[in-house]
Amino acid sequence: MIVDYLCNAFTPDRRVVWQTAIDTAAPSIKIRANEFAEPAAMVARMDELGIDILLLPAVDVPDGVEPASTAFEAVAARWDEVEKLVARWPGRFAALSVVDPTLGMEGVRATRSRFESGFVVGCYLHTHSWDRRFDHADYYPYYALATECDVPIAMQAGMSGGTTASECGRPIAVDRAALYFPDTKFVLSHLGWPWIDEAIAMTRKHANVFLGTASWPPRRWPPALIELVQGDGIDKVLFGTNFPTVGHRQATEQARERGLDLGALGGNAYRAFTRLGAL
Repeated sequence: MIVDYLCNAFTPDRRVVWQTAIDTAAPSIKIRANEFAEPAAMVARMDELGIDILLLPAVDVPDGVEPASTAFEAVAARWDEVEKLVARWPGRFAALSVVDPTLGMEGVRATRSRFESGFVVGCYLHTHSWDRRFDHADYYPYYALATECDVPIAMQAGMSGGTTASECGRPIAVDRAALYFPDTKFVLSHLGWPWIDEAIAMTRKHANVFLGTASWPPRRWPPALIELVQGDGIDKVLFGTNFPTVGHRQATEQARERGLDLGALGGNAYRAFTRLGAL
């Protein structure tokens, strides 16, 4: 029961989008360029590797975002794409509603309406698009909504991969939010690198804070994370790829090499994303 809590749009048309972003704004990012796939081929790959479900951040494309844009919206799934996936392969795909803090209560109401669809299981915050710390007031209405709807909010923590500021991704900033919203589940994604110790500290301190491994293949998991996964933090870590920055075959093979049980981490995903149980 392997769950990838964070997978970007994976169809072949997105390859040029990623390459454009890398060439113009994010030269340090590496992708699995040959692993984009049509939906049926992705499902076959999931079956082969024992992957139960992929969670896809989903957006409405704003005016002015071109198909080859470097904005996050260009690599995220479209709502109509996810709707087709869940209709064709029930239980294999789910959506995360992407947070836009600039929209105020209009955005909160729109997000609330998304949760009327059973395949929407949480929120995703692409932190560096907004340059706001996790304890910024603009996020608090979304945190309250997440509590009300019993869904988690995953957020990119750590350094930006492109030409946007990184300080907003400091994991320690979730501390105040986790205290103020004790019933909201927060998933610090991307390990919070280079502030991994901060991210692990928040995970250990707060019952409602989880750590997500997206963008980090198991071969590169640091000793502190291995200690957490193999010790008393086994129930606080979620497996993710952030495909295409990590490939699904790459991740599962490397996990086996290191003796890691991705199925156990999948159980954590079902506990954090409680709506998964109803798919």
